[in-house]
Amino acid sequence: MAAGGGHGRGSWGSHGETAAYGAEGRGLEAPLANGRARLNNSRRGAVTAEGTVCGIECCPRRGGPQRAMLRRALRLGLGRGLLGRGLGTWRGDSTLDWDGKVSDIKKKIQSVLPGGAWNPLYDTSHLPPEHSDVVIVGGGVLGLSVAYWLKRLEKRRGAIQVLVVERDYTYSQASTGLSVGGIRQQFSLPENIQLSLFSVDFLRNINEYLAVVDDPPLDLQFNPSGYLLLASEKGAAIMENNVKVQRQEGAKVCLMSPEQLRNKFPWINTEGVALASYGLEDEGWFDPWCLLQGLRRKVQSMGVLFCHGEVTRFISSSNRMETASGEEVTLKRIHEVHVKMDRSLEYQPVECAIVINAAGAWSGQIAELAGIGKGPPGTLQGTKLPVEPRKRYVYLWHCPQGPGLETPFVIDSSGAYFRREGLGNNYLGSCSPTEEEEPDPGNLEVDHGFFQDKVWPHLAQRVPAFETLKVRSAWAGYYDYNTFDQNGVVGPHPLVVNMYFATGFSGHGLQQAPAVGRAVAEMVLEGSFQTIDLNPFLFSRFYLGEKVQEHNII
Repeated sequence: MAAGGGHGRGSWGSHGETAAYGAEGRGLEAPLANGRARLNNSRRGAVTAEGTVCGIECCPRRGGPQRAMLRRALRLGLGRGLLGRGLGTWRGDSTLDWDGKVSDIKKKIQSVLPGGAWNPLYDTSHLPPEHSDVVIVGGGVLGLSVAYWLKRLEKRRGAIQVLVVERDYTYSQASTGLSVGGIRQQFSLPENIQLSLFSVDFLRNINEYLAVVDDPPLDLQFNPSGYLLLASEKGAAIMENNVKVQRQEGAKVCLMSPEQLRNKFPWINTEGVALASYGLEDEGWFDPWCLLQGLRRKVQSMGVLFCHGEVTRFISSSNRMETASGEEVTLKRIHEVHVKMDRSLEYQPVECAIVINAAGAWSGQIAELAGIGKGPPGTLQGTKLPVEPRKRYVYLWHCPQGPGLETPFVIDSSGAYFRREGLGNNYLGSCSPTEEEEPDPGNLEVDHGFFQDKVWPHLAQRVPAFETLKVRSAWAGYYDYNTFDQNGVVGPHPLVVNMYFATGFSGHGLQQAPAVGRAVAEMVLEGSFQTIDLNPFLFSRFYLGEKVQEHNII
């Protein structure tokens, strides 16, 4: 989640920056503008372009039994116990003891300044703190939800310091604000259904979670009109199976024949419809902007810090370790995040223990900054985070004779969708392009011809009243599109041991954000998922080639 800045619109950071340390690791880095300076480690060891202390090469690809043993270890989550995850800035043989060195530098500078107190050379209030237990990259609903649950679940109030870094403080290009705001349980995977069931409970009881003393209550304007999914003869069997899974997980969904469909919604043309599924409870749409602002207001009241800037670099250490099966792997741990200030060449280093990658459509680029995917092809080190920005259009139209107040969120068998917007016969809708039609994500310009050629014919065929609709406005937003299996990536990276993911939901991240934030916080604080088992959504599936396929992606 982010926008603006970087190399081209939508880029989170530049690659291949000059390392901060020389090949021998000696010397004094140039002082920061706020009067701080940092000493280099005197240990020998090369430093990579990602800022890795003690440049140990990634292991070459292992074959045969060793590769199989590593696959089994990943499935069993061996890494979590092996890596000793936890909060508190990590100190070890590969890291730099900044506190003592910076303290000495301050004392020396203080000795030549008038007066006895340490005074910064200029105002640094706009900079992030020097230290934070957790740095969350991306201040959208997923990042804010992680921040909220970290503070809510901390053992002692104020025990965890959390910093959220967001480069688009206006949220003008944020996926959250540009979403149509739907929430449903009509998925094919039990995990997605469970995530949405908790999230809708969170939304329905929003002020029990996000109320702030002396501030007005939140009104999400939740409209529980349900989702209506239409299936052709070809997709009817899949729909039946999906509804069976949804009911087993506790969702209230019914199947409808074409005749039942016509009786309940007479404005629908059922030609080509073999079966429909209709959400009876806890489905509909809400105001995404209200949720975003409510989360932001709440986490600020809980002590979470915000910074308007761009993450451009990570400083990390590397250690080569051997698993119980004898497989050698190179582990990295991030110690410092460099945050570039908005409209400035200045950057601020922030020491941290945990990094949360919630950068939405640009989370793949943040992963690259941490060295993820930069090993030999076919190895775990060489496995990329397969998340990229995909541009999606939303159109708003008016139709005086269109469906009335009982209109659900309709998803046609063609992929076109629409919902009612307000009370004045206005509607929102669109459809996703095919792979061949994917628009350039380098900007958020709207292709109005796409509606005319690809969306409107399907809408008019399904709802004859839409023959006379008139488009009033349109906009574009980004999906954090997981090209592997269109499902979320949740939890830690197996090799960059203190980077956790909350990304890749390919269009359903907003509606599942409350549950995903809780899951990530559980993994950070407890070392495992406590309420919903999201192990199928771990990063390791990309290396293992194990897709978790969701059939109901819009």
